[in-house]
Amino acid sequence: MSKTVKLVLEDGTEIQGQSFGAFTSAAGEVVFSTAMTGYPENLTDPSFAGQILVLTYPMVGNYGVPGEELYESISKIFESDKIHIAGLVVNYYSEEHSHWNAAKSLGDWLAEYNIPGIFGVDTRMLTKKLREKGAMLGKIVAEQDVPLHDPNLENLVAQVSPQGVQHYGTGQHKIVLVDCGTKTNIIRCFLERDVELIRVPWDYDFTQFDYDGLFLSNGPGDPKMCEATIGHLQTALGQDKPIFGICLGSQLMGLAAGGDTFKLKYGHRSHNQPVKLTGTQHCYITSQNHGFAVDTATLPAEWDMLFENLNDGTCEGIKHKTKPFFSTQFHPEAAGGPQDTEFLFDQFLDEVEKYKAGK
Repeated sequence: MSKTVKLVLEDGTEIQGQSFGAFTSAAGEVVFSTAMTGYPENLTDPSFAGQILVLTYPMVGNYGVPGEELYESISKIFESDKIHIAGLVVNYYSEEHSHWNAAKSLGDWLAEYNIPGIFGVDTRMLTKKLREKGAMLGKIVAEQDVPLHDPNLENLVAQVSPQGVQHYGTGQHKIVLVDCGTKTNIIRCFLERDVELIRVPWDYDFTQFDYDGLFLSNGPGDPKMCEATIGHLQTALGQDKPIFGICLGSQLMGLAAGGDTFKLKYGHRSHNQPVKLTGTQHCYITSQNHGFAVDTATLPAEWDMLFENLNDGTCEGIKHKTKPFFSTQFHPEAAGGPQDTEFLFDQFLDEVEKYKAGK
């Protein structure tokens, strides 16, 4: 029989529910995602580090959690090697799971990483509150109380980035991936396209490498914490080698270019965010997970907005007018979510080929 726990928000709201996963207390920033599926991918996405995640879909856990499989020494299933959320909030938790590749229950998986979950919560009410007031600090309280904690005051990127340099593949293009909390499917997308990938920590001076293209990954928290990355990126922007950034990588590119970023009221976290390619009527449905965005009004004249969010008009990517530099705020690699924009990896590698041909 499950034990009673409560979710406490910084405005004093207390919501009682039942425990699943680890029976422990945890604090973080309470955010919501409207994705209907894909919790194995979402929970292992490093961009969720420090956050208590509210899933709006009413039933969670019914398909369990798959067993681990490897592809080229990386996970074939998950987006990193562990769960990154601080806690999980759902309406109805399905203790019975059934799926052909399920190896364990969601509750057992959370317990393995000492992550608390709470169910029996009116997640529709909670999400409306977060939409009106914005993302809030909160905590899941079991037996021992814990203080509220704002993860955005920490350098979360430094916590999720790898410690050393890693190499993958032996393809024709040498790509440096600056890992600020990269999702594994980004690596898979590159390896499927015959590249040699050099994965470096967030603060590594990649300018010492002889590479053909630079990729900036997603990651958690405030991009302004990544001063070392921004400094190295400014050096790269002074050259002509193609650069592609995703999510946090887009924000870092904006900052390195001389622009500014700001915190969104409640962020974009879902598999169904519509974006429009600037200057066209081409629209795409995208997978997203971020709490900050580039302020396009602060970008220098040589930069343009590449994509626009059709829900709130915020920047969903930027591009340089003359050099092969571009970024997206959304996730072309998806995992989970729609794969409509995966072609952007091909566009980046096309730019790499042009650069190499023109050297």
